[in-house]
Amino acid sequence: MELVAIGGFAVAFAGAHSPTGTDWLRFAILAAGATVHIQLTQRQEERRRNRTKTVLIDLIAVWVFPAVLVLPTTLTVLLVVLIRVQRWFTARRPAHNFVFSSISHSLAAALAGLVYGSLGPHDWHTITALGSLREFGYVLVAAAVYEGVQLLYVGGILALSDPNPTLRNVLGSKADNTIEAITTGLGAVTAVLVVTMPPSVAIMAVVTVFFNRLAELDQLQDDVVTDPKTGLLNMRGWSESAERALTRVRRADGSLAMLMIDLDHFKWINDTFGHPAGDDVLGAIAKALGEVTRPADIVGRFGGEEFLVLLPDADAAAAEVAAERVRNTIAALEIDTTDKRGAQTTVTGRTTSIGVAVYPRHASTLQGLMQAADAAVYEAKENGRNQVRFADAAGG
Repeated sequence: MELVAIGGFAVAFAGAHSPTGTDWLRFAILAAGATVHIQLTQRQEERRRNRTKTVLIDLIAVWVFPAVLVLPTTLTVLLVVLIRVQRWFTARRPAHNFVFSSISHSLAAALAGLVYGSLGPHDWHTITALGSLREFGYVLVAAAVYEGVQLLYVGGILALSDPNPTLRNVLGSKADNTIEAITTGLGAVTAVLVVTMPPSVAIMAVVTVFFNRLAELDQLQDDVVTDPKTGLLNMRGWSESAERALTRVRRADGSLAMLMIDLDHFKWINDTFGHPAGDDVLGAIAKALGEVTRPADIVGRFGGEEFLVLLPDADAAAAEVAAERVRNTIAALEIDTTDKRGAQTTVTGRTTSIGVAVYPRHASTLQGLMQAADAAVYEAKENGRNQVRFADAAGG
């Protein structure tokens, strides 16, 4: 991928004009703003990066995207390099990962600048009402290229390196892409300011510091409702989401179903292979649940080796199909892990006992559905495990 990027840089640099004095001045303004932003948010960024093991959305588009719009490609890439050199001291990632990320930012900026320049010429000082609308469209095209190249470049590697890639793993979550879109939009505003009123770029430096704080707070809120071992919702987060879903179904006079999934003989895994292996099994099962459920389904960890899945707009027949799909998927998993001595091993043949409760057939409240599904789980275990059982009678 990095060799491919060299070709992209060559094409982009070939079409770039030589920097003028104005270009260097704008470069200095953007570099200064980015430096203020990075230095004032260093501790926040360290905390954000330490809380996540996944791809983290950097906020440098606020400074890079305006360079795409107003600077020649050579200066745009130089700005990315200056920003990333400063970011190195807070990234604390393996060098090859950091270099790859830096190249992805640079390539996206270079190609977006090439596309935007080919749509020109651009003169923001003399744009008419119609011209402003046309120029806005050009900016949207450049933003789409900037975001699209990063998604393809980084997402391509993630898809190749993950044996079971999902859209979320490859393209990022909705929240990730929303943050990226907002920072790119702020970058477009910064471009307008650096061209029409350069001193006011200082305001954007303050805005970016504030936005960085908001991103950290959003991550903290996610941490409160997320189970750290599996990445699924914890009981607090799951209950809040499930209550909202139940309220919507109740208003629509619809139905929903709940699956309570209990891993059979989970203690045997911890005793035989060790607790790290148990954590690997939990993580693999959480990932599998995310792959075999619908986007609207609400998946959470109940505690220990138990999971909960709420299926909005699902009747008993749909719930049975979903439960059997979950049971069969988990039974087919081959989970690479380590034993107590650290040697590589594979855990296979894990079975589950699944209890199913349906609203309003078995209960009319979330707590009642959980109790009904839990009773069905115990019935499944008493009857030999590795099976799906429905709740018997209506609850509260």
